Amino acid sequence: MASSNRPALEGVADHTLFHRIAEPASARIRLRIVELGLKGRIDFQNAETDGRDELARLGGSATPALWDGRSLTVGEEKVERKLAAMRPEREDGW
Repeated sequence: MASSNRPALEGVADHTLFHRIAEPASARIRLRIVELGLKGRIDFQNAETDGRDELARLGGSATPALWDGRSLTVGEEKVERKLAAMRPEREDGW
């Protein structure tokens, strides 16, 4: 995974969202990522299956949680603030 201090390469995720399918807060964050046009930068990992071990290795267990390559942001409000600060990818280049 690319480090967050380098620009994201097109189509390469530089963040990871740890989420739970049935969790309303995780669902809202997944939707917000898509709405902001950030899906290409954020890999979704289910914290109950494929992402469980990695989330634990990073010192987390609660979701939604966003890993930026350096730190883990946990909780819907904190993740939402982090997403809002990220520069969205736009097809028109603006």
